[in-house]
Amino acid sequence: MDTWQPPQTAPPSEGPLLDTFGRVADDLRISVTDRCNFRCVFCMPAEGLKWLPKDEILTFEELTRLLGIFVSLGVRSIKVTGGEPTVRADLPTLVSMFREAGPELDMSMTTNGILLDRLAEPLALAGLDRVTVSCHSLMPHRFEGMTRRDALDKVFAGLRAAEEAGLTPIKINCVVIGGENQDEVVDFAAWARRFGYVVRFIEYMPLDADHAWERAKVVPSRQIVDAIGRVFPLVSEGPDHEPAASYRFADGAPGGIGVIASVTEPFCETCNRLRLTAEGQVRSCLFALEELDLREPLRSGATDGELASIIRTAVWRKWSGHRINHPDFVQPERSMSMIGG
Repeated sequence: MDTWQPPQTAPPSEGPLLDTFGRVADDLRISVTDRCNFRCVFCMPAEGLKWLPKDEILTFEELTRLLGIFVSLGVRSIKVTGGEPTVRADLPTLVSMFREAGPELDMSMTTNGILLDRLAEPLALAGLDRVTVSCHSLMPHRFEGMTRRDALDKVFAGLRAAEEAGLTPIKINCVVIGGENQDEVVDFAAWARRFGYVVRFIEYMPLDADHAWERAKVVPSRQIVDAIGRVFPLVSEGPDHEPAASYRFADGAPGGIGVIASVTEPFCETCNRLRLTAEGQVRSCLFALEELDLREPLRSGATDGELASIIRTAVWRKWSGHRINHPDFVQPERSMSMIGG
């Protein structure tokens, strides 16, 4: 059996954040909270999870200091995530601090959107560039069933506020689950054309807290593209640095679609991402089984150089890719809400 072993060599002490497979990490997901006001069926149980104590969550100053180190190591884009990032108190202040730490950063946020009606403008003024809003059904009853919240109207209101605030282009993340919402993919494409959104369909991944994921419920991205293409012909946008394979509408209509085929067509060989959890753990892969701690050394007086060395080690130890399609795959103990988007 092909099992991963950490490299025996030390990471480079200079240059970009490089792993042993030649990939450069320059995109960072920063989780600012593990808390969430939704209870999505593919993420957490109805009763929620045990949230981290406040003193274990990184402060604004700690998050900003770490971001500055990541930027010095070559990170060029960040996405603010959670949990649900908008439940973190005074989020616009934190975004403003992030912008000061990285004036040239491409900075976006993934959110469920229900608090954007009051936060979109302050976030835009603080320096956020755009938002990605998670929406898994356009039917109120089905949306409530999947998120365990009757909040679709609030999501729509949040999208309108984001557009008015200039947090564009707006992307929509839709997790497609067989037997749940796969019959809506064409409706989502029509919605994208109407409002100019880019809807990204994400294959159902084993990142739920209940560990109830079923391979049979994965809808292959190729099927999604084919279903939409029969109604709205598509043109491939070609490869880019995003995990999504992107398409525009052949007739020139606004908006577009993307598919993130993490299960059926993994893109691990081109992955450029890192994750920082809300309590200061560095994860080199969404499905990683190990993390390296930054919080303890940070709070014990470590220098920026020492923290940078830990980050370099985390990247250097990155494996070749997840093993969802292998019999020895082990699902991470922590669910998506605890990892950070």
